[in-house]
Amino acid sequence: MTALPDFRSSRWAALTALVTTSVLLTACGSSGDSSGSSSGRAKSGGTLTFAVGSDAGCVDPQQVGSNDTIYSVRQIVDSLTDQDPKTGKIVPWLAKSWDISSDTTTFTFHLRSGVTFSDGSKLTAQVVKDNFDAVPKLGALGTLPKGYLSGVKSTTVVDPLTVKVTFKEPNAQFLQATSTHSLGIESSASAKKTPQQKCSDGVIGSGPFVLKQYVQNQSITLAKRGGYAWGSSLWNKKGEAYLDKLVFKVVAEAGVRAGGLQSGQVDAISSVGRANEAALKGGQVALQRRANPGLVFGLGLNNSRPVLKDARVRQALLSAIDRQEIADTVFPTDTQAATSVLAHTTPDYTSLASDLAFDAAKAKSLLDEAGWHAGSDGIRTKNGKKLSLTIVWFPNAATNQPALELIQQQLRAVGVAVTLEQRQVTQFAPTLQSGDYEAVWGNVTRADPDILRSSFSTKLANFYRVPASGLDAALSAQAATTDPAKRGQLAGQAQQLIVRNAYYAPVVELQTQLGVSKKVHDLNFDASSRIQLHDTWIG
Repeated sequence: MTALPDFRSSRWAALTALVTTSVLLTACGSSGDSSGSSSGRAKSGGTLTFAVGSDAGCVDPQQVGSNDTIYSVRQIVDSLTDQDPKTGKIVPWLAKSWDISSDTTTFTFHLRSGVTFSDGSKLTAQVVKDNFDAVPKLGALGTLPKGYLSGVKSTTVVDPLTVKVTFKEPNAQFLQATSTHSLGIESSASAKKTPQQKCSDGVIGSGPFVLKQYVQNQSITLAKRGGYAWGSSLWNKKGEAYLDKLVFKVVAEAGVRAGGLQSGQVDAISSVGRANEAALKGGQVALQRRANPGLVFGLGLNNSRPVLKDARVRQALLSAIDRQEIADTVFPTDTQAATSVLAHTTPDYTSLASDLAFDAAKAKSLLDEAGWHAGSDGIRTKNGKKLSLTIVWFPNAATNQPALELIQQQLRAVGVAVTLEQRQVTQFAPTLQSGDYEAVWGNVTRADPDILRSSFSTKLANFYRVPASGLDAALSAQAATTDPAKRGQLAGQAQQLIVRNAYYAPVVELQTQLGVSKKVHDLNFDASSRIQLHDTWIG
């Protein structure tokens, strides 16, 4: 295996998410924006018990990439900004306003006054600086915030409530990055702790809930923060949260989670799969489903491998995959087949459905052109070598293996032999970084088109080993402009270049379902696919 790169390098700091079992999705163009309709007046009090499928082994929001854990730790920290899940617009939170230089290299945030952390310390520009200065020291688990701050030149305290962040190059994506949990603001005392201490002990935040207890692989318990008064401008309720307590229980088996929800032992569950839909429909349970923004589930192709260097072979793979069959057979109801490399809920998504149409005849023709001809066993050969592809995958979602087994069948039908290789979940990032794969199954969550630059730019991580081309210019240009129309045009151009050159094989948009008791109201989601529980109440 190729030696792994130094995680401290900005080249490798662009990894923006890990594939996770339970990803919650933006409100754009989807059903089930929140839980049970508010038939009565909202009331304070009560405990929400939420069953999730896994535990990331860390309770520091800046180091967590698994949504099952983000659900809980997101409630501990506030962010400088928030993002409207319906429009993608960035709105005030801890920062009441901001200024961006014309060349998008400098971002100046004007902070709200009166904000405090749960240890009583105040939010100041120095605290924000302490947070951002500490991010490069987070280590392997800090790939999310390190990616967002890649290329930062300095963070400067202008005055007690004004902080300026300057980048070496234009970086329009940074404003959206400040709305994520990964750049959630922690107290200076927490920022100065070691990454290991923050993971095991948790952090002090200014959020609407505080961490009370963490029992690894069992539960995370949060309590309401008294006196909270600086929520996001998107929230309906002013002041403190409604709920007194949040308990997140780790229940690995999907069927057990569903049974617990039906019996009333828990109030909400993550990752409702197709197998449990029928049992949960109706009665006192509502199913909430949303499409995940960012890079869709698909095959990340290592474009540097000999067979995959030929664009005709890569394009044949795209044509040979019947996305609708996979969506309808394996994934939850209403899962959409991919129509671009980005999900339709991502800002500046461009539909390329015609380029991703299933066409086995076209796939065979492309392989014929590339010199791969069918052998007696149906597998194509060229110069005595069989046309084979090994797909690496990770067991962190129940849909992964059956989806890949269908792809295996579909590719064999056009003469490609596919081997499926399972690796440990912890090997996802090292696999991408090392290039030790031919194709890798995954997705990346982010409600911003800059996720394409993070993944495909040859100037950054270039996980899929694409060659230098005009794609670099489009990706860099979209990161350098704050003109919405121009950025959308450039993001669309980048999507076309990725799909038409078949650098990546999009398959389905990840759509995860939540099961929520109908006594739970206003369980909402943010634009980066995580739940927000400040406005949630039980009644």
